[in-house]
Amino acid sequence: MDLAAPIQEVKGIGPKTAAVLNKAGILTLRDLVYHLPRDYENFQQAQKISELKPGNVVVKAKVEDVELRRMRRNLILVEATLRDKSGAIKAIWFNQPYRAKQFEARKDYYFSGVMAFSYGHYQISNPSTTLAEDYDKKASTAKIQPIYPARGSVKSQDFKKFIKTIENNIALIPDMIPNFPGRADALFDVHFPETLVAAKNGRDYLATEELFSLLLAARLNREENQKLRTQAIHGDMEQLRKFIKKLPFKLTNAQRRATWEIIQDMAQEIPMNRLLQGDVGSGKTIVAALSCFVAAKAGFQAAIMAPTEVLATQHAESLSKLFDKSLNIALLTSSTKRKPELKKHIKNGEVDLVIGTHALITDDTEFQNLGLAIIDEQHRFGVMQRQKLLAKAHTMPHLLSMTATPIPRSLQLTIFGDLSVSILDELPAGRQPIMTKIVSPNSTTQMWAAIEKELAKKHQVYYICKKIDEKGASELSSVKKETQKIAHQFPQYNVAYLHGKMKPAEKDEIMTLFSRGEIDILVSTTVVEVGVNVPNATVMVITDADQYGLSQLHQLRGRVGRGSDASYCYLINSNSDAPTRRLREIERSQDGFHLAEVDLKLRGPGELYGSLQHGALDLRIATITDTKLIRKAENMVKQFRQKEYNMLEYKELSDSVRKYQRLTTLN
Repeated sequence: MDLAAPIQEVKGIGPKTAAVLNKAGILTLRDLVYHLPRDYENFQQAQKISELKPGNVVVKAKVEDVELRRMRRNLILVEATLRDKSGAIKAIWFNQPYRAKQFEARKDYYFSGVMAFSYGHYQISNPSTTLAEDYDKKASTAKIQPIYPARGSVKSQDFKKFIKTIENNIALIPDMIPNFPGRADALFDVHFPETLVAAKNGRDYLATEELFSLLLAARLNREENQKLRTQAIHGDMEQLRKFIKKLPFKLTNAQRRATWEIIQDMAQEIPMNRLLQGDVGSGKTIVAALSCFVAAKAGFQAAIMAPTEVLATQHAESLSKLFDKSLNIALLTSSTKRKPELKKHIKNGEVDLVIGTHALITDDTEFQNLGLAIIDEQHRFGVMQRQKLLAKAHTMPHLLSMTATPIPRSLQLTIFGDLSVSILDELPAGRQPIMTKIVSPNSTTQMWAAIEKELAKKHQVYYICKKIDEKGASELSSVKKETQKIAHQFPQYNVAYLHGKMKPAEKDEIMTLFSRGEIDILVSTTVVEVGVNVPNATVMVITDADQYGLSQLHQLRGRVGRGSDASYCYLINSNSDAPTRRLREIERSQDGFHLAEVDLKLRGPGELYGSLQHGALDLRIATITDTKLIRKAENMVKQFRQKEYNMLEYKELSDSVRKYQRLTTLN
């Protein structure tokens, strides 16, 4: 079986279907056989309707009273009553109009879905459906039915037909990894399981295979990076100690440890490739500043690249005060005046530290002796942007990446296996915990009264609303609507809005006004999740908080509590139900690393790091929380490297590894 063959070689896949699948990234037979079921149905476990409990359910029932309703914003609802001899329950499908004409009177169907209490009654949402007589005929040979993720107009049933067509060919699929037999059996068990245990074992094999590719790529990256050479930066430790003594605050032990790790890395001729991760407010900027100080005093230039002009400007202002003319600092953004003159000074080596945005990587920006490159909020930059900054040096500079997203320790090796990692897990002295409270949407009176008191003290407020409202309104419409509501509630205060569709210059202007205190209440989407330091902002309100992950809620909460005043975070539930476990966790904990671990267990790595460009994890099968599989894959990688296999002899494995290997190599 040629896994590289186009999917149109599969019987039943014509040009139109192939176009839909190609658009979804399914181009080859390999893509098709690795399009795995998202779940399984075992209709022999069907329950009586009267015995159902909330959660995943399977029922065998007849269909009554089917109704199709067209809602606003092109939302279509199909609602039906399912009935067996024990009782009845509602079923509802969203944007599946064909369901209205799918069911024949007096015939039994199997329904599999999630039952929950909603709108005053229990209902099964978006259940999959199979005609009972069709299933019962095959039940003796196919007890367990796979459910495939739909792709456009190609539904689960279509994928079942396609996979069935190539069933005999799956047995011919060769193993991808040397000395790891069983790929064909694993794929067969996933697509045609006799038991759920067999399906799980098959998926575990394929997950291990995927983790092997990722971890091998990380190891090869590290080995390649170790071959690179750069100029060692030997810092003057006595000079650094004197500077630290003059600081207006005391460094935490975590900041001291991270600074020392960076200094040791820079003293090597192998380029540093280190990630500095720290919780919101943990003091990453001072660690970066001390690293720049060491590099500059050793005769090298340093550069800090920030994702926004406002953040770059804030860094430049705070570091200029910190260094007090002991370093020559320049700000380079699209708004910088007299840029040609400034770039000439940078090229001549007259500037020790350059802080900027993408303007740092334009073709006409040149450095005389760039020794240290720092990427702030590194997940906001693509791989090519980082490489452009590194290319500004005559020899490979040392690279320090920073992120405020706490990475669970169980993820660090897997995502950042080719990086050294420094962790700031302490908050500087004097930081007050942010008082966090869950609010029911029907009981907001006390919250508004508390916000009124904060505004009266000349403090500022963030108000976060979701991008799309319940009626499908656009991001702009949703934010404008909330802004009008807040402005009506607080007419004496200046209310403005911010959203992701604005042009960068517009967003920077709004954030600048907010940071100056000229805006009292900023209504925004999560675009402010990573932003500037506004010590005067003491209130964070997050609507529909139960629809966010813990890590994102924690990042948003971290926008306040940055000054000496007491700060508050209000988490408004989307309904009057009891708060979720996630909300209870963030209400009681201020520890970003703990919350990230909880989020990982509850939501998985895709929810946590879907937008994390470093790594762009892209694991389709593996679950990073399964440390047992990770350890197995690690041992397999060690054995693979010890036996010195020739990668050129394993093309499919090479292609899989290359997908991950591009992510963090320095060269």
